[in-house]
Amino acid sequence: MSLEHFPPLMFAALVAVLLLGFPVAFSLAALGVASGGVAIAMGWFPAGFIAALPLNVFGILSNDLLLAIPFFTLMGCVLERCGLAEDMLDSMGQLFGPVRGGLGYSVIIVGFILGAITGTVAGQVIAMAMISLPVMMRYGYSMRYATGVLSASGTITQIVPPSLCLIVLADQLGRSVGDMYKGAWGPSILQVLLFALYTFLLGRFRPQDVPGIPKEARTLHGWALWGKCLRGIIPSAVLIFAVLGSMGGLPGIDHAIATPTEAGAMGALGAFVLAAVHRRLTWPLLQGAMTSTMRMTAMVVFILIGSRAFSLVFQGVSGGVWIEHLLSDLPGGQIGFLIAVNIFIFFLAFFLDFFEIAFIILPLLGPVAHKLGIDLVWFGVLICVNMQTSFMHPPFGFSLFYLRGISDTLYKEGKLPRKVLSRDIYLGAIPWVVMQLILVAVVIFVPQTVTAFLDKEAVVDTDKVQLNFQSAPERPDEEAAERDDPSKLFGGSDAKDSREAK
Repeated sequence: MSLEHFPPLMFAALVAVLLLGFPVAFSLAALGVASGGVAIAMGWFPAGFIAALPLNVFGILSNDLLLAIPFFTLMGCVLERCGLAEDMLDSMGQLFGPVRGGLGYSVIIVGFILGAITGTVAGQVIAMAMISLPVMMRYGYSMRYATGVLSASGTITQIVPPSLCLIVLADQLGRSVGDMYKGAWGPSILQVLLFALYTFLLGRFRPQDVPGIPKEARTLHGWALWGKCLRGIIPSAVLIFAVLGSMGGLPGIDHAIATPTEAGAMGALGAFVLAAVHRRLTWPLLQGAMTSTMRMTAMVVFILIGSRAFSLVFQGVSGGVWIEHLLSDLPGGQIGFLIAVNIFIFFLAFFLDFFEIAFIILPLLGPVAHKLGIDLVWFGVLICVNMQTSFMHPPFGFSLFYLRGISDTLYKEGKLPRKVLSRDIYLGAIPWVVMQLILVAVVIFVPQTVTAFLDKEAVVDTDKVQLNFQSAPERPDEEAAERDDPSKLFGGSDAKDSREAK
């Protein structure tokens, strides 16, 4: 076996190991160490190369940027449990209810707002399904539309800042988290508009699928209704703008006053304040939030260690060069590369979540994208838009699993008039996956959807550069005479007398 054949064999073994279903972190670490042993035995690199792995891992884990992950996770877990979703869905549902598809609009809008606050797909899908699914079924909404909009609205959190996915992508691509957040605003808003447009068209051509709620079913009217809506939206908006604005993650803000880690800590503190305002800040809430944060952080760390063990050996056997040659020669240049990469990640997301894709695949693709002249912020946001489909496409979408579980629970509790079939959940997800793929195509062919929100780089015209030199001020005659007299440099007249005495 030659060195040229080893990188593709490692990559094929990677795919095979991931499909086994064994925990990804340990599979990667075992494959990396075993491949390193083979490479040392074959003399492709010395044993000291793999011996540097512990220091390499320690250097990665000491990255301050990764501290933002537990802070933002804690913020999301606290807000997920403090009743914010329930209040917002109730008020928004009554506000939009009389309109055709009004409950769908409220789920989409609340999903967008909660995505910018909590950042957790599971919490959003479960919370919105518990509140909205019984109401939608009661008033005759199509089962497939109801399950689809609930699942898809929960996945918006993947691309709405401050998404954990964007933090990881920024770290892996070596770009600013603030720039990644700015670039994600365009696609996230387009995603909401696509979902709303689909709901509007369904209300025009199939009004029986998305009927309006009778006005007599509304319990709030006028300023009481608007006041309840604003009480849920304004504190959330203040927290979003404070966290993202402090780290330069909003369009129009060209500098940051806090690092992502500091902004995450401020967001976690703000989440405690909002929970206290809603009178839900209890010890069980804190215990559950901290437990979820611990599990998420531990999972990320172990995946990072395993992926580093694999990537170190893969790069040591010139795997990066193999990937570069493989993808650089694709027809179509940048567009051909982006299309091929997104098709590959779309199918890979059937089996892996976004953390695993970001830590395993992205370090291999990032250098190739940079060499092809692709803006890495655009590339990272594009990959993030694609990876949200991993929660939606049947049969492995986690968002569909969450909805399946909560719908069964609601039916057993008697809150649903009939059982939700798995067929309705899977078929209902297909139109929303298509809309997510449409957004991927839009971001590929219209990069301005990402780059328009980034700070414009200063362009310097070298032909118009002028160099101005300022001359030093002239000294008085006495200082000039003293400077020109060598004797003054050695003590003046005293030095001259001593020399004459000698």
